[in-house]
Amino acid sequence: MTALSTGPYAPVWLEQIPAVRDLRGPGGHPPGSLVFAAGDVVVVSGLPGSGKSTLIRRAAGGRGIDSQDVRDRWAALVPPGLPYAVYRPLVRIAHYAGLWRVLRSGASAVVHDCGTQSWVRGWLARETRRRGRLLHLLVLDVTPEVARAGQRERGRGVSRYAFARHRRAVRRLLAAAGTGLPPVGCSSAVLLDRESAGALRAILFPGVPGIALPAQPGAPVDAPAVVHGP
Repeated sequence: MTALSTGPYAPVWLEQIPAVRDLRGPGGHPPGSLVFAAGDVVVVSGLPGSGKSTLIRRAAGGRGIDSQDVRDRWAALVPPGLPYAVYRPLVRIAHYAGLWRVLRSGASAVVHDCGTQSWVRGWLARETRRRGRLLHLLVLDVTPEVARAGQRERGRGVSRYAFARHRRAVRRLLAAAGTGLPPVGCSSAVLLDRESAGALRAILFPGVPGIALPAQPGAPVDAPAVVHGP
């Protein structure tokens, strides 16, 4: 069960919802929270500088797995001035080892995805299926200009070549979602723009304090609206 809390609207239930939810633009109803089933995995994709790490830190509630955190820890350990390219392989090994441990534990997770490594989503999809859970995709759709501004704000950018690869990868994800079906391996996809991503305060799983879902259709209209997806 997946739920989408969008504000004071009447609940809309599973059979009324497509596998892709487009929350971009004026009619997108920016969500206050996304609620997924326990044990599910959520992948957050988008251009470098689009706000993936910021969103995960703000909304994941300690369940975030972000390679940027691993990179920052290694940067504090290596000699000052050592180029990142030198220890990048070690960062990636540490990141994927940590992700593997979380997947094997069966815990819910919100995972930072650069979008260019499709094998990562394939791996996540296989692992979630193996334990009988689902993989979900959140795509942050921002313009290249906004993404580059985000890179400047954080003081860390990517090369033009790498950025072009990221743009192609995100375009493929958006094109797949545009068919009305989530990308291969994902059970649902949620498309967010800058405004809707900024409104998202929490990515929650059952058992997290402070979330209450309507028990059945017919919940009061003034209750938090819940849209159930696959």
